[in-house]
Amino acid sequence: MDTTGTAPLVTMTEDEALRLLGTQQVGRLVYTRRALPAVTPVNFVLHEGAIWIWTASTTSMAQAVRGAVVAFEVDRLDEANRTGWSVVALGVAELVVNRTEIERAAGFGPEPWVSGRKEHLLRIPLKMISGRRIRPPAGDAGAPFTPDGRAPLAWEGS
Repeated sequence: MDTTGTAPLVTMTEDEALRLLGTQQVGRLVYTRRALPAVTPVNFVLHEGAIWIWTASTTSMAQAVRGAVVAFEVDRLDEANRTGWSVVALGVAELVVNRTEIERAAGFGPEPWVSGRKEHLLRIPLKMISGRRIRPPAGDAGAPFTPDGRAPLAWEGS
């Protein structure tokens, strides 16, 4: 298979990965449930170096992640141009029990997308973050990236 005409895969800096993580509202929480891998899409907010997620008390996700090492992934892809990026963060999930912190979190988000009781707040302080970007081939004017390989903000956050 000849891949000479395809886009290169580039490793991001931690700062760039963190910036891109903050542009999204939905990501995938990766954890272990009953000794098997599990992935749950969730809406979130990045605040003070942590990912914050509201959840119901009865969800198996909330029970499984408490005190566990988890991964969190966000991405943005442009299938037409075969470009995009992916960010993965790692941390230990904490159940927020301090009433003051819970009340404060109600002010900065995340705003739940799904109806129902969301009475528990998970916080995942970021311990490691990495990212990769698929850059368009040099000279490809149709791709949604600037010459330095960065996606315009309108594309990244839309």
